[in-house]
Amino acid sequence: MENADGGKDGRFVITPPLFAMQGKKENTLRIIDATNNQLPQDRESLFWVNVKAIPSMDKSKLSDNTLQLAIISRIKLYYRPTKLALPPDQAAEKLTFNRDGSSLTLNNPTPYYLTVTELNAGTRVLENALVPPMGKTSVKLPPDAGSNITYRTINDYGALTPQMKGVPALTRGRPPTGLPRTLH
Repeated sequence: MENADGGKDGRFVITPPLFAMQGKKENTLRIIDATNNQLPQDRESLFWVNVKAIPSMDKSKLSDNTLQLAIISRIKLYYRPTKLALPPDQAAEKLTFNRDGSSLTLNNPTPYYLTVTELNAGTRVLENALVPPMGKTSVKLPPDAGSNITYRTINDYGALTPQMKGVPALTRGRPPTGLPRTLH
């Protein structure tokens, strides 16, 4: 397990830690909270589960030229407290944007992580972003980027939300320079 920053994290225990699996079979991994519920209760927490699959070696083919690959799957694990005020399906529409020269800052006032994809400034496609709860993330903005911001997010089911128009964060009651004030 790793935390959101990629550092090793022992707050969860995965059992079994190692197992042999036959072809066309499945196994269940249990993820146990070892923190006694000490994670933040006002927002989601993000962890990464790394699962490594190492193929078995057929002893009869040891002398053959073969290529075997070990595959590591990196899976997002969100811990979501039960009593968050805002429903998760309303989080994407709360995202606001600040344009500052060569960067666009995505501001997330919600208690949920937002995975932003298909982010566009005019006709320019921008990089995808993972915006932490009650936090912000910046992406590079090309000099010829348009002023209309559109985006989609990935919901709890892994599906894309409908395309939304970016809402600029207000600065003293006015939208920041270069972004029109738009509604969803």
